[in-house]
Amino acid sequence: MTGTLSRTRRAGLGLAAGALAGLLAACGGSGGGYGSGSAAAPAAPPPAKSAEAAATPVTADLSDFHIALSKKTFTAGDYAFTVKNTGHHDHALEIEGPGGEQRSKTLEPGESGKLDITLKDGTYEVYCPVDGHKDLGMKTEITVGGATHGY
Repeated sequence: MTGTLSRTRRAGLGLAAGALAGLLAACGGSGGGYGSGSAAAPAAPPPAKSAEAAATPVTADLSDFHIALSKKTFTAGDYAFTVKNTGHHDHALEIEGPGGEQRSKTLEPGESGKLDITLKDGTYEVYCPVDGHKDLGMKTEITVGGATHGY
C-alpha cells in the first residue's frame, strides 16, 4: 500500500506541476508578459486622444441679436464650440438641456471664446444669457440624436 500511495502522490505532484507550467505558458510566463518570445509582442495601444481632439468643432456666431451655428445636426458626444461675438454688445453662449447647463464667458464685441460640452440625446436651448438678449430673439434650439430644426 505504501508503494501505491507513493506512486499516486508522485503522479499527483507531476500533474500539478504540469498544469502549473501550462498555466504559466498561457499567461506569458516570465518573458516580460509576451510568452516565450516565439510569438510577436502585442501592438502598443494607440496614443490617447486629448478631449479637444476628440470633440466635434462648432462655431457659434453671436451678433445683435441672433445666434448662427455652423452645425445643424448633432449626435450625442463631445463638442468644442468656438464662440465669436460679431455684434456691438457684450454676448455669451449658454446651452441648456438633458446634459446639464454650460455657459461661455461674456465676450466683448470682436472677442472669441471656447465652450466645451458633452451633449446627450434630447432637445437643448441655446441662447445669450446677457441682459435679456434671449427675450430679444437671441436664442435657438438644437435636437441631439433626433429630428433637426431649421434655423
